[in-house]
Amino acid sequence: MLNIVLFGPPGAGKGTQSEKLIVHYQLIHLSTGDILRAEIAAGTELGKNAKDIMDKGLLVPDDVVIGMIENKIKSNPDAKGFIFDGFPRTVAQAEALDKMCSANGIEVHCMLALVVEDEELYKRILERGKTSGRSDDQNPELIKQRIEEYNKKTKPVADYYASQNKYYAINGMADINTVFQEITSVLSNLQKR
Repeated sequence: MLNIVLFGPPGAGKGTQSEKLIVHYQLIHLSTGDILRAEIAAGTELGKNAKDIMDKGLLVPDDVVIGMIENKIKSNPDAKGFIFDGFPRTVAQAEALDKMCSANGIEVHCMLALVVEDEELYKRILERGKTSGRSDDQNPELIKQRIEEYNKKTKPVADYYASQNKYYAINGMADINTVFQEITSVLSNLQKR
C-alpha cells in the first residue's frame, strides 16, 4: 500500500500530478473538498453536520473532516493506496491524520511537496482563471491572499513530515512530465525499502 500526502500551494500543479499518480499507481484520490461534497450529496450524518457548519460560513472542524476521510478509507479496504490532496492543511490535522491512520492499520508513507516560487504561482493561477471558471482564480488580490495564507498556515505542515523523514521536495517549476518523473523516482526508491 502507498499513501501519499500531495502538498503545495495553490497553482503548484497538485491536481495535474494527482491525475497522473492515480492512473500510474491505481491510488484512490482523497480530496477533502470532493469528499465533503459527496457526503453532503449522500445525506450522511457527517454530511449533514458539515452542511450545517458550512451554511453558517464556518470551516468544517478537523474531527468531521477526519471522520469523512476515515469513512472513505474503510469503504475501500482493497485499495492500493491513497493520495491525500488538500489535507492536512495544519499540523493539528497532520497529527489527527496520523492517529486515524494508525487506528486503521495504515500510515502516510511520504509527503511530496511541489515547490514553486510565489511569482510563478501567481502567473499560473491567473492563467488557470481564464478557463477554470473560478472567480478566486481571476482576482489578483485574492490570489495573493491565498498564497500568503498558504505560506503562513499550511507550510509548517512540511516541517511536521520532515521531522518524520517523510518530506520530499519536488521541483514544481519544471514541466509536467519532468515533475512526474521526479515523483515516480522518489516513490520507486521508497517502495524498495
